[in-house]
Amino acid sequence: MARIVVLGGAESGVGAAVLAKVKGFDVFLSDFGQIKDEYVQTLRKWDIPFEQGGHTEGLILNADEVIKSPGIPSTAPMVKKLADQGTHIVSEIEFASRYDSAKKICITGSNGKTTTTSLIYYLLKEAGLNAGLGGNIGKSYAMQVATEQHDYYVLEISSFQLDDTYDFRPDIAIITNITPDHLDRYDHKMENYVKAKFKITQNLRPEDCFIFDSDDKITIEHLSKIVLQAKMLPYTQEKKVEQGAYVEDEKIVVKFEESETEIYLKELALGGRHNVYNSMAAALAAKATGISDSVIRNSLKSFSPIEHRLEPVLSLNDVMYINDSKATNIDSAWYALESQTSPVVWIVGGKDKGNDYSILDELVKTKVRAIVCMGVDNSKIHAAFEKFGLPMVDTTSADEAVKASARLAKPGDVVLLSPCCASFDLFKSYEDRGEKFKQAVRKL
Repeated sequence: MARIVVLGGAESGVGAAVLAKVKGFDVFLSDFGQIKDEYVQTLRKWDIPFEQGGHTEGLILNADEVIKSPGIPSTAPMVKKLADQGTHIVSEIEFASRYDSAKKICITGSNGKTTTTSLIYYLLKEAGLNAGLGGNIGKSYAMQVATEQHDYYVLEISSFQLDDTYDFRPDIAIITNITPDHLDRYDHKMENYVKAKFKITQNLRPEDCFIFDSDDKITIEHLSKIVLQAKMLPYTQEKKVEQGAYVEDEKIVVKFEESETEIYLKELALGGRHNVYNSMAAALAAKATGISDSVIRNSLKSFSPIEHRLEPVLSLNDVMYINDSKATNIDSAWYALESQTSPVVWIVGGKDKGNDYSILDELVKTKVRAIVCMGVDNSKIHAAFEKFGLPMVDTTSADEAVKASARLAKPGDVVLLSPCCASFDLFKSYEDRGEKFKQAVRKL
């Protein structure tokens, strides 16, 4: 019996461990930190041996194969020891795909991937298809392969999840866009990050589809250097295309093979230029899957916004509070600010990722009334935006930030939490940050 060791005891790792158990492997899971109670209960339910709070080399280095959770970098000491001795290390999605024959629609990118993934899943469900939602959103892909049966999977996949893939192949691969993010994980080299994203395309066949934003310069530059076998389906707001999607006369035109669909922009459930891109990508995926034009149109009209992504919370004293906690990089915040039509009190800050805030200068000058910094160290934000002479306030909690925003806002304004930064200086996750923001708004 081959021995599988899983490193990491969260959603991805526990799902992989359960699948390995179901497939008859000798399984052991090890987490250097503490495992949440819900995952401990799952491991015990499936009678999977595990350890937490440290790694025991004798129980790990004897593995025939290791499944590494995406949050663990290749520079971690135990991972380096495994690599040095030649142990094969794979990701959860690589392992799970060995046991799955379902059609897979897989989405990666720096921004927009959660919304695009959720839109596509909604389209498939509205079409009556038996689809699972997983990857970096919802239940892990491996857990679903182990315990459920789907005809389709819609998977949001991060660059970290793609890092340890070799044979994994989507039927439809989507890259929403590529902007600088997580560069600390890629030796601070943009080219390494771009290559990691493009691993989603490495095994595409002529019958598969590659959907991509042809307005994204980084994506197009890398495409010029490689050869893909798949059907190429670009989407754009800047020109017409023979195959793919484009905007003309206030409507999206979607062309796939001999079929054409039109969707009016004013009918889309999600507003903003960035969501036009997301809607085009989703419509193309649906079209390539064979979903009818009427279902595509009606689904894009009726879709509900994603939690923590430009999520309206409440309107109080004629001030709208919007939770965009998932905006953890500059590009996400750019789209959030660009989509606002009212003056903005902007809540920004957190764990900086090496951000270049100058990209936001024009939007801050034209859209922002005041800035509320929410972080342990706000010096970089002050240095970037004090030149505009806007009111700026420092806070170190969601409660403080919301109260300060309420004082600064005027009737007709928007208070926008779109932090540009990771959440880990003050919060457990971007979800935790968003929940605490919503709680604070409701307490006003």
